[in-house]
Amino acid sequence: MNAERDLAPLAPSVVRALNDKLYEKRKVAALEIEKLVREFVAQNNTSQIKHVILILSQEFALSQHPHSRKGGLIGLAACSIALGKDSGLYLKELIEPVLTCFNDADSRLRYYACEALYNIVKVARGSVLPHFNVLFDGLSKLAADPDPNVKSGSELLDRLLKDIVTESNQFDLVGFIPLLRERIYSNNQYARQFIISWILVLESVPDINLLDYLPEILDGLFQILGDNSKEIRKMCEVALGEFLKEIKKNPSSVKFAEMANILVIHCQAADDLIQLTAMCWMREFIQLAGRVMLPYSSGILTAVLPCLSYDDRKKNIKEVANVCNQSLMKLVIPEDDEVDEAKQSVTLSEEPNLEEPVSKPEAASSGPGSIPGQCSSFLDGMEGENRIQVTLNLDGIVQVLDCHLHDTSIGMMTRIAVLKWLYHLYIKTPRKMFRHTDSLFPILLRTLSDESDEVILKDLEVLAEIASSPAGQTEGYGPSEAAEPRPSQVELHVPIRNSQLRPKGLECSPSTPTMNSYFYKFMINLLKRFSSERKLLETRGAFIIRQLCLLLNAENIFHSMADILLREEDLKFASTMVHTLNTILLTSSELFQLRNQLKDLRTPESRNLFCCLYRSWCHNPVTTVSLCFLTQNYKHAYDLIQKFGDLEVTVDFLTEVDKLVQLIECPIFTSSGPTE
Repeated sequence: MNAERDLAPLAPSVVRALNDKLYEKRKVAALEIEKLVREFVAQNNTSQIKHVILILSQEFALSQHPHSRKGGLIGLAACSIALGKDSGLYLKELIEPVLTCFNDADSRLRYYACEALYNIVKVARGSVLPHFNVLFDGLSKLAADPDPNVKSGSELLDRLLKDIVTESNQFDLVGFIPLLRERIYSNNQYARQFIISWILVLESVPDINLLDYLPEILDGLFQILGDNSKEIRKMCEVALGEFLKEIKKNPSSVKFAEMANILVIHCQAADDLIQLTAMCWMREFIQLAGRVMLPYSSGILTAVLPCLSYDDRKKNIKEVANVCNQSLMKLVIPEDDEVDEAKQSVTLSEEPNLEEPVSKPEAASSGPGSIPGQCSSFLDGMEGENRIQVTLNLDGIVQVLDCHLHDTSIGMMTRIAVLKWLYHLYIKTPRKMFRHTDSLFPILLRTLSDESDEVILKDLEVLAEIASSPAGQTEGYGPSEAAEPRPSQVELHVPIRNSQLRPKGLECSPSTPTMNSYFYKFMINLLKRFSSERKLLETRGAFIIRQLCLLLNAENIFHSMADILLREEDLKFASTMVHTLNTILLTSSELFQLRNQLKDLRTPESRNLFCCLYRSWCHNPVTTVSLCFLTQNYKHAYDLIQKFGDLEVTVDFLTEVDKLVQLIECPIFTSSGPTE
């Protein structure tokens, strides 16, 4: 028979048995093949060995007939057993047809393929490692096989392969990583379990440094951490925990920069376990890598800030996020305010609008799922923290902070954290921060209407720092020349020069070390805010002004507000505002020193202050009289009271007179003697 002649050196009886449907007959044929191959090995007849393997592969394992394929599989396994240690010379020819049968539609055939490959690998041991990728690829598919017998067989083969990898020092990790990176994104639970089990094995092998390739698989690990299976989530937690331990032991060899953006994404995950784990990693990265993380600050803040307002249901995430936030803030240092003059001149010539970087890739970081990419290339290929010059991407940070302040849905603790950041940046990097002041100023003013006293206090701290920082000083009181406000923003209507809008002879506001150009802007816009939002003035006006008197120079505040109110066209508001200021002046403990200064008008400064206050206090008759009492100008106060009879008597007027009578009885107006 031609077929039998073509399949020599296999005997016709062996060929018939290999094609038989009964397993026992195929097994007998396999024993005959094993015996035949052993003879060829003894004769060192490699050509005949290759021919037998080729026949078993082409004519049987890859045949169209299922029984022939089963015969081919058992025959190839028999060849491997016969070859023994020499099987490594023929592994490609032995393995490939078996792996092809892994895709067979018949589950029994897939099981026999597992059995055959198990025998081949068991004999070859370490020699199979050059073929590891194709074996892993095949096993990763069988791990998700619907047939329990096939899955069981693949697990046996999997354990054998893991033993071989563990005991060998010849594993090609570099060649394996691309396959692992691809397979790690599988959505099948069994495939995921298979992947994690291999990662745990590779992590445990001392000679295999998987940490070097962690950036390749970290995102996939976090994806698997969100699996519905508790067992898989637990396995993934263990794997990530082992990596983190290794990172803490060897931080100098960790590619922090390459993984920063991955953590930023998963710190915003909806799954609590993913978010908490990513946040814990972020905490360690910031503490271990230090300033290497600064270029990713805007993305980190985008992820961390919302977590600060979580309730007790997410207490763990909130606590870790708070540590991340504090640690990141500490990385910003005064040296970050230093500017490369040559670089700055190029930037200014190309980008006259200092807010333009908002449109660049960094602007994407303000979105919930975005990450900062502007500086990533700066850190590409980093092998050590000391090899690079890390720069603070202030534009991106400020944009994220500004975005959160505008978001009315964010929680109180997040708003407080944003204001703390702004205050910290104005302290550490004032020169660079003042480029953003004109864009930040309107939202900072609006934040004064916040429902939380704590938020308002932090907001006032920021505004006070802006108003008192030497970095904010520009010539005169006009708009800052450091930055041009964009047309879409609220323009600050500030006089170009105070002296130009005053009557001749009117003294200028005092110029003390606590004042800069923004101080006067702040006072003007604060009064405008009170004028347009009377409820704010009624409920928080005194609180805001008293706090400002603690944060800034009280004399400057009263002097400048009186100066501005002198030109106020809304006389009713001017009267109300003067009444508020007067009440604060007379009753607040914060104004004790200023009251004492006004009681003694022997110095030019105190007389100048009195004159300035007096002109504006004239908006309200009763406050004018009380100012005279405070400064012990009793004769003039008497003359003013005489004129009260000429005024229209209203309920408000009588109420103020009543309050004044009550105040006269207070110790504030007592003194050693009158001053004429």
